[in-house]
Amino acid sequence: MLCSKATRPFASAFVRTAPLRVVRHSSAASEGSYEHLKVTTPRPGVGLITFNRPKALNALFTPLFHELNAALRAFDSSPEIGAMVLTGSEKAFAAGADIKEMKDKTFADAYGADFIEMWSDLMHIKKPVISAVNGYALGGGCELAMMADIMYCSVGATFGQPEIKLGVIPGAGGSQRLTRAIGKSKAMELILTGNNLSGKEAGERGLVAKVFDSAQECVDGALDTAEKIASYSRIAVKAAKEVVNKSQDLGVREGIEFERRVFHGLFGSKDQKIGMSAFAEKKKPQWTHE
Repeated sequence: MLCSKATRPFASAFVRTAPLRVVRHSSAASEGSYEHLKVTTPRPGVGLITFNRPKALNALFTPLFHELNAALRAFDSSPEIGAMVLTGSEKAFAAGADIKEMKDKTFADAYGADFIEMWSDLMHIKKPVISAVNGYALGGGCELAMMADIMYCSVGATFGQPEIKLGVIPGAGGSQRLTRAIGKSKAMELILTGNNLSGKEAGERGLVAKVFDSAQECVDGALDTAEKIASYSRIAVKAAKEVVNKSQDLGVREGIEFERRVFHGLFGSKDQKIGMSAFAEKKKPQWTHE
C-alpha cells in the first residue's frame, strides 16, 4: 500500500495529502456525484469509473472506497450496465494507499475495526470489471487492479508491492493474487525486495491479459472489451464469471462438476433458448437477460 511521487519513479517516497474527511454523496452512479471519482457511461452497456485524486496520484483512502463501492454497486444493480471499467490517470492508476490515514493506527484500531476490509468489496460485484492500468499501480493500487476480472495495462505501467519498505506486508490480497498470477518465486522476489514490475514484464509474466502502447489505447481497449461483454446475455455472463472464479477455489474435478451444474441451469433461462434458436436460424439474438 505504498505510494510513490511522480518526480521519483520507482522510489519509496509517499504522497502527502490534506486531512481526511468523510464524503457525503448520492448512491446514483452518475457523472458529478462523487468527489474522488469520475463516473460515466461512455459506451452502450458500459460503466466507466476513473479515480480522480490527481494531486495525490490517486492514493487510496477510506472516503474514496466509500465512493468506489457505491459506484460499483449502482452499476452492478443497473439493468442498463453489462460491464465496468476501472482506471486512473496516465501517471497513476493508484500509486498506493494514503499513508497519512494509517500511520498512527494501533493493532487494536486496525484489527478491531477490520481496517481495509471494505477495500475488497469489488470481489462481491457480479458483473465483469476490467482494470485499465496506466502509470503507477503500487501497493493497494496493484492489489485493487488485480481484483478486477480482466486486467489491461500500457507499456508505461508500473506494478509493485513495496510494503516491505514500510515495515509491513501487503494487506489487501497482494501476496495471494500476485503469487497465483506470476508464480511463487517471482512474487516472493517482488514482495521481499519491494522492486517493481514494468508493464511489458507484466504482460510477459501473465499478470495482465494485454499490453497497449499508450494510455489512451489501454482505456479504449478496456472499453471495447467491456462493450463486447455487455452485448451478450447478462445471465450467461454472470454464470461465466462465477465458474471461472470458482476455479480458483476448487480442485479440477470439483470445478468441472460445478461448471456442469451451472451449464445445466442455464437451460432454464430464456436467453439460452433465444441464443440457440438464433444460431440455428442464422439470426442475431435479441437478449432478454432472463
